[in-house]
Amino acid sequence: MMKILQKIMVISNNSIVLSQSATIRPILKTPRCRFLSDSVVHSTTMQPTLASRHVAVIGAGAGGLIAARELWREGHKVVVFEREDQVGGTWVYTPKVESDPIGIHPNRTTVHSSMYESLRTNLPREVMGFRDYPFVAREGDEERDPRRFPGHKEVLMYLKDFSREFGVAEMVRLETEVVVVDAAEGGRWKVKSRSKGGGGVEDEIYDAVVVCNGHFTEPRLPQFTGINTWKGKQFHSHNYRHPEPFRDQVVILIGSSASAVDISREIAGVAKEVHIASRSVADETLQKQPGYDNMWLHSMIENAHDDGSVVFKDGSVVLADTILHCTGYKYHFPFLETNGTVTVDDNRVGPLYKHVLPPASAPSLSFVGIPWKVVPFPLFEFQSKWIAGLLSNRIALPSKEEMMEDVKAFYSLLEASGTPKRYTHNLGGCQFEYDDWIAAQCGCPVSEEWRKQMYSEVSKNKCARPETYRDEWEDDHLVLQAYEDFKKYTLNGVSNG
Repeated sequence: MMKILQKIMVISNNSIVLSQSATIRPILKTPRCRFLSDSVVHSTTMQPTLASRHVAVIGAGAGGLIAARELWREGHKVVVFEREDQVGGTWVYTPKVESDPIGIHPNRTTVHSSMYESLRTNLPREVMGFRDYPFVAREGDEERDPRRFPGHKEVLMYLKDFSREFGVAEMVRLETEVVVVDAAEGGRWKVKSRSKGGGGVEDEIYDAVVVCNGHFTEPRLPQFTGINTWKGKQFHSHNYRHPEPFRDQVVILIGSSASAVDISREIAGVAKEVHIASRSVADETLQKQPGYDNMWLHSMIENAHDDGSVVFKDGSVVLADTILHCTGYKYHFPFLETNGTVTVDDNRVGPLYKHVLPPASAPSLSFVGIPWKVVPFPLFEFQSKWIAGLLSNRIALPSKEEMMEDVKAFYSLLEASGTPKRYTHNLGGCQFEYDDWIAAQCGCPVSEEWRKQMYSEVSKNKCARPETYRDEWEDDHLVLQAYEDFKKYTLNGVSNG
């Protein structure tokens, strides 16, 4: 198995790199799991009969790769279906855009990735990485990006390193699209796939299916009066790659998420004016953005008119050339046939027990990566460990009725708190509690304290230094803690037990 020769060293300009001296090796031993009691999982007095399943994993992005590894560790036979020509999912950048720039025409040429050319992570690499495969910087390789908040290419290279290190690459069928997943006899699943190389549609039967197809491909659009008849240009950020198409234009950008913040600032460098419409600010909001002479923050759009004018809820009117929708994405499973046991309603995938398992089909059908506003890779890892243990019978589930009652109670809490249905899978305020709950199911360690604290510190720094937080920070003490923790995965005197 390929080794990564590295040694931790802290250098003076707030960057942390690794020189080629010590060997970092992921621990390959299957993590010990135990049955927990009462409120965690249902206890049992009998030793479970372990099972090895034939499992189809749909998608070879970060979620599919870690799912494949955890399933393999658990003793399952795994096939990963990936419709593109390489692993990495949404982290595979392409300059190509879709034929329909707004992304709604059903017959458009589709592009999977939503990466824009300049994208850098908004989380530091220490937080992002899988827990036993640290996302450390590589020194001495000109192709690598050693920054703490690297660009998208570095993340893709990390995922490819991971897939090679654990042999996941050998489980992946590239350029193979899943066209139908349908229930088969005995609680199993029929998977129909089509290879780009020809040969027609292939039918196979699997004991279980893990859906990891991501949710950054199918654009969501806001609805307001006049949007369908407005005569200007409209784009979705899914088809944004660089700012040049917006040069000298008056641009209205809708959204306030991380991508909207990055793109608005990038466009402001070439556009005549940038007007940001956000539903998260008060209706009377109209203010110039600090540090910019040509960018304003507005409340949401009230309506649009055929003459190109757009009216905001703050009462202001802008005559615009282009509307750029940075408004997120829809969960989309066009291949999945469940006879209504799993649906997508206002971007709620349901019913799902703990955002992973449809009670009617658990655990033979599961989803990795549904939650958002999270640290994704470690969350994928926890979910994958849980699924793998459930399929091998080492971890117990509540009854289908109990799972369904849990889902209904969760939905009732959301409704009582006034949370819109489309925010069902937003775990921004409780992601670590969620991760730790799943860790308890698996009997594995909970999230590291430094990771939780670092996430909090980065969030504060992002608010204090929105333009420079990726290159200026004050949490070096947590970085040192992280790298001390990473030593557990080196060969220097560390046991695999």
